[in-house]
Amino acid sequence: MKKIAVIFGTRPDTIKLAPVVERLRMKDDITVVPIATAQHREMLDDVLSVFRITPAYDLDVMIQKQSLSDLTQNILVKLDKVLSIEQPDMVVVQGDTATTFVAALAAFYHKVPVAHVEAGLRTNSKYYPFPEEIYRRLTSHMVDLHFTPTPAATKNLRKEGIGRASIVCTGNTVIDALKMTVQKHYTFTQSLLSKLTSTPAKNIIVTAHRRENIGEPLHHICTAIGHLATINSDVNFIFPVHRNPTVREVVFPLLGNRSNIYLIDPLQYGDFVNLVALSEFIITDSGGLQEEGPALGKPVLVLRDVTERPEALKFGTVKLVGTDVKTILKTAQKLIDDKKFYRSMARVVNPYGDGKASDRIVASLQSYFGIKSKKIAEFTPR
Repeated sequence: MKKIAVIFGTRPDTIKLAPVVERLRMKDDITVVPIATAQHREMLDDVLSVFRITPAYDLDVMIQKQSLSDLTQNILVKLDKVLSIEQPDMVVVQGDTATTFVAALAAFYHKVPVAHVEAGLRTNSKYYPFPEEIYRRLTSHMVDLHFTPTPAATKNLRKEGIGRASIVCTGNTVIDALKMTVQKHYTFTQSLLSKLTSTPAKNIIVTAHRRENIGEPLHHICTAIGHLATINSDVNFIFPVHRNPTVREVVFPLLGNRSNIYLIDPLQYGDFVNLVALSEFIITDSGGLQEEGPALGKPVLVLRDVTERPEALKFGTVKLVGTDVKTILKTAQKLIDDKKFYRSMARVVNPYGDGKASDRIVASLQSYFGIKSKKIAEFTPR
């Protein structure tokens, strides 16, 4: 019996680790210890509820407006105590958050092997996204098993000297999570969402919260959304606003009191992905939506200048528009007006997974421990 600690702290990494936790629970030869740092408190609780995960430990590290240094220290001290108690055989982390990097570091200090889900993503730009790019790079060099979402991510790791034997291209677990959650006849928990999705009007999803966009870039984003809403009075713009006060202090004064802009609290995961499935397209600075949008056949305009997810750019389902007002306006308006352009971006081409990433990850963990020696067929985009 092997003990595997699965550590998560934010909404995105919990969503992407939930299918892994589910598959691990099915194995008689593995004990799973879910550990939540609660880096995102309320948004984390929602996802735990959706996927029916009860953490063995909840570190509750969230403090309003704490610095990255304070967050790092807080997670490290608390995880150190938990790992001393549990002494797991493996730690599994996901993505690019402070929780990911610090959990890998804590495991390294305890000489516990680490597996990294969604390994190998790179922009090769130190401060974009900030601080996630550096968290990913540092994590990679403390990891024993690298589960890459795409062949391109595998190449990135090989360029950095990571041995091929420690890498398995699994696809992205977010596709597994989508298949578990998106339903053809979904019932929303909010009447507003039911109303908006039952009318002929187009619904455009907007999200913006990344640390590097806070300040003047977020002002530009909101200015562009305001202009789009004025020009397209028959289109609904649905903006779930991040709970970060520095985001809300900009968004509400600039976009409040508009009849076709709906500024709402962050949605439950089930509501959100089913809303995306019924939307026209997405304007976002999120990383996960760059994967979810193409999987659901929804064009994505990315409010960033670089992305660590270039595959959808190659297929044309995602476009980088940065935070320039004119560029956002021009591209979004073209998607609204030009059916041919819209169809070219709405092709359901999914380079990120086939819904079997979690199975590959669990099989790889079993192989690592010698529980099973079955050869694992890696993910190949089609």
